[in-house]
Amino acid sequence: MATLTSSSSCCLLLQPPTVRHGRLRSPNPNFQSKHMQRRKRFDPSQRASKVMAFHGLTTPPYELNALEPFMSQRTLELHWGKHHQNYVESLNKQLVNNPLYGHTMEELIKMTYNNGNPLPEFNNAAQVWNHDFFWESMQPGGGSLPRGGVLQQIEKDFSSFSNFRNEFIQSALSLFGSGWVWLTLKREEKRLSVVRTSNAICPLVWGDIPIICLDMWEHAYYLDYKDDREKYVTTFMDHLVSWHSVTARIARAEAFVNLGEPKIPVA
Repeated sequence: MATLTSSSSCCLLLQPPTVRHGRLRSPNPNFQSKHMQRRKRFDPSQRASKVMAFHGLTTPPYELNALEPFMSQRTLELHWGKHHQNYVESLNKQLVNNPLYGHTMEELIKMTYNNGNPLPEFNNAAQVWNHDFFWESMQPGGGSLPRGGVLQQIEKDFSSFSNFRNEFIQSALSLFGSGWVWLTLKREEKRLSVVRTSNAICPLVWGDIPIICLDMWEHAYYLDYKDDREKYVTTFMDHLVSWHSVTARIARAEAFVNLGEPKIPVA
C-alpha cells in the first residue's frame, strides 16, 4: 500500500508500492500471462517517486482594476502577473532537491538571510513574501486617516499623524535605488517605527513586525507615474493604504508585544 508522509509545509510525498517480480512457472517456457504483460507495461517503478508541492502565486485581495485610477490594471498585470510570478517560479526552481524545501516562507527568509550574508534563495523568498504583504497593504478606497485605536497609536508614537505621514514619505524618497519602505512594530521598543530596506530585505530578519509596506522598485510605479516618485508615494498614503489591514495587523501584533494604551480592537 502507498505510504503518505507529510512535511512541515503540508506537502505530500507519495512513495510507490514495492513490486516484487516473481518467475512464472509453466510447461511452456515461452508462455507469459496477460497479467504479467500488463504488469510489465505499467511497471510502477517507471513512475515519479514523489509528488512535491511548491509555493504558489497568491492573488491580490481585489480585482486587478480595483485600484484605478491610482494604480492601473496594466501595472498590476505586469507587476503581479510577471515580476511577482517570476520570483515564485525562480524560488521553486531553487528548492528542487534542496534541504530548504518544506519550510514556510517566513522560515525560509530568516534562515537564508544568514545573519546578513544571504544565501542564494533569500532574494526570491523575500521578494515573494514582500509582494504578498504589499498587495494586502492596499485596498480600493483606501488612504485618508485611520480611525480609533490605530490613529491614537500613531499619534502616540509619532506625536501626530502628519508627522508619521511626512516621515513615511521622506523615507521613501530618500531611498537610493530599489527597495521597500515599512511601518513596523519594534518588539523591544514597543512602538511603531518607519523603516526603509534595500533590494529584497524585509524587517522579519531583525525580528520586527511589519504593518505596512510600499514597493519602491521602479516597476511598481513607472507605468503610472514615470519618474515622479513623490506623486506615487503620496498617492499611496492618500488613496491606497489599507487602514483595515493595519488595524488587523496591529491587533495581532499585540498578542506578542504589549503596547499599553490604547488597545487596538481585533478587526
